[in-house]
Amino acid sequence: MDEQQDLTRPRGSRRNTIRDVAARAGVSVATVSRVLAGNYPVSADTRARVVRAVTELDYVVNAHARSLAGVGTEAVAILLDDITGPSFAHIARGVEEEASARERLCLVCTTHGDPERELALVDLLRQQRAAAVILVGGAHDLAEYQVRMARFSRSLEAAGSRLVLVGRPRLDSDASATVVDYDNEGGAFAMTSHLLSAGHRRILTLPGAEGLTTALGRLAGYRRALRAHGVTEDPGLVMRGPYSRTFGQLAVREALARDTSFTAVFAGTDMVASGALEGLREAGIDVPGEVSLAGYDDIPLATDLHPKLTTVHVPYEEMGRTAVRLALARRDRELDDHVVLGTHVVVRRSVRSPGQQV
Repeated sequence: MDEQQDLTRPRGSRRNTIRDVAARAGVSVATVSRVLAGNYPVSADTRARVVRAVTELDYVVNAHARSLAGVGTEAVAILLDDITGPSFAHIARGVEEEASARERLCLVCTTHGDPERELALVDLLRQQRAAAVILVGGAHDLAEYQVRMARFSRSLEAAGSRLVLVGRPRLDSDASATVVDYDNEGGAFAMTSHLLSAGHRRILTLPGAEGLTTALGRLAGYRRALRAHGVTEDPGLVMRGPYSRTFGQLAVREALARDTSFTAVFAGTDMVASGALEGLREAGIDVPGEVSLAGYDDIPLATDLHPKLTTVHVPYEEMGRTAVRLALARRDRELDDHVVLGTHVVVRRSVRSPGQQV
């Protein structure tokens, strides 16, 4: 087959190679490689011929070979339990925006809460030489978690990568990892104080699942605010469960069924708050006329509810951007590897003083 026949074969019958590009451009394979890498001086005319040949042949660079040579585009990977989680999605958006601004590829992976899948993904990303691997979401800060994260950290560090923990416990060992967190306990303290200042003394709180670090922080903030306002805690007003709409609805039903008195509900997330709102409405209870309601996260759902939800704002997108910035600048020893971002109460229409007239 002559060259003309080879170059006009049906697209897709065989993948064009760098040798095909060199033949079309009338240059050596080494020259094509230099043009594609952009790291060696080549005349404008030669570069133009190579670029034209690449376009005409629809040539795709072998990304794996480029990465092995150290000239591929670095990737930043984010690992999430569930990509549909609103807070996770906003962190992922921040990661993607910052990675794109720094000309890095962003990879989004889901673990579905499976430790073995998480392990396999971290190992794969290490092999792919990802610039950073960002793990997102609360965890149970047990010895097993510390050992696992330390192992990830050392494995990635050895491959020139970086482990970043977002909203997760920092490591107790000498293993190195970047931690980006937010003032979780402070946000819960501020929201509980807001409810107490409005006159509520019986606040049903749904902080999250037993042992989850996120839930522990929110419960600690709630308790600290009660102590600061001289209010004795009633253990019956604390109900633990997952961060889901269903749990919020069922928790309110259960509290009402056992005649637990409360004038406000502080939900651990806005999703839980939406379920609590449904549970209160099922019982014919007006919000905020009879019971006030507060959430945590400040996701778009908060403004879609009726009434609009008073909640704690968490800077999720900024956490994602900060994670990328710190990971890529990890060689600068002056940078802090543990950053805590602030939270604040966003006042809307779901909170009212007990007995206040409409």
